[in-house]
Amino acid sequence: MPDKAMWNALGQAIWQHSSRWPTLLLSPLDPQSDFFIQMQQALKLAGYGVDTYFCFGNWYLLLKGRSFADYWKTLPSALRHSIDRGRRRLDRQGKWHIDMVQTMDPSLDTAIANFEAVYQKSWKGSEPNTLFIPGLARMAAQQGWLRLGVLKLNGEAIAAQLWLVKDKKASIFKLAYVSGFERFSAGSVLTQAMMRQVIDVDQVQEVDYLTGDDAYKRDWMSHRRERFGLVAFDFRTLAGIWAGGLHFASKTLKGLPGLKPLRFWQRFQTFR
Repeated sequence: MPDKAMWNALGQAIWQHSSRWPTLLLSPLDPQSDFFIQMQQALKLAGYGVDTYFCFGNWYLLLKGRSFADYWKTLPSALRHSIDRGRRRLDRQGKWHIDMVQTMDPSLDTAIANFEAVYQKSWKGSEPNTLFIPGLARMAAQQGWLRLGVLKLNGEAIAAQLWLVKDKKASIFKLAYVSGFERFSAGSVLTQAMMRQVIDVDQVQEVDYLTGDDAYKRDWMSHRRERFGLVAFDFRTLAGIWAGGLHFASKTLKGLPGLKPLRFWQRFQTFR
């Protein structure tokens, strides 16, 4: 692990390039991590005006050696009953099944296409970069990390989820279901199957829902932690003064629209 002198040297090296880095935004970070603590101190010592801000809550599940059956018993009864009802409704509606693709085989392209179709028909709309998800899925498949699940009803993909599994940890990266199919609880039915896969087959010890404090994540997970951002301003530069002024004004005048940390950063990038 780098010692304090190395962290300080890094801060000084960044400080010497004021025209390149008049502002810095590092997020999301674990506020208890050595990186967060040491980088914050190194940037302050170098001369930056440094501040921290809350990004989001992160829900995660610790298995502690439990099987899926053991884990399933701990979930809220309302969630378990909702999934059971959803499965019965799917049965009455027609034929349904779940495909789960993990490797670079001919089914991967079909699964990617299904994922994109579901995503476009969901409340989330289209991805801003159409090449990102296909590229990520193929790279993850090559590495053995991919778990791409698709739930189909009467041949139509109505729910899809992209998970990544590495080093006994499963990360739930993207999920969506087709709007209008809410009564089937298709997303939850698919999550149940994905959980069974990563717990009983992959034998992960942690499942991470990544970003967001969405209420439904609490039902599936066991713990919550928080992620913060580090923001730094070089007040020797006009860009640093301008961005720093917006940031600290937003903290002083809480509730002022448009001046939250990430929003001010987006504005700064627009006017650079």
